[in-house]
Amino acid sequence: MSSIIVRGLDDRVKQQLASQAKEHGRSMEAEVRDILTKAARRPHIGMALLDVARELGGVDELPVPTRDDVARAAEFE
Repeated sequence: MSSIIVRGLDDRVKQQLASQAKEHGRSMEAEVRDILTKAARRPHIGMALLDVARELGGVDELPVPTRDDVARAAEFE
């Protein structure tokens, strides 16, 4: 099994991880391992949508409307 070192972690993040680990009844290392594993296995939403579109026949003929408005800065009062 591989190991990594995370430098420069904010103290508040470390405290939050310790709190979550305690809530889940495991070590902080096990908590971080679980979080990273879930994050790495989470599907990329853009790729998931593209796969669904391909299964439904693709989006090659999808009309894209022409944008004719002009971008402007927001006005705050």
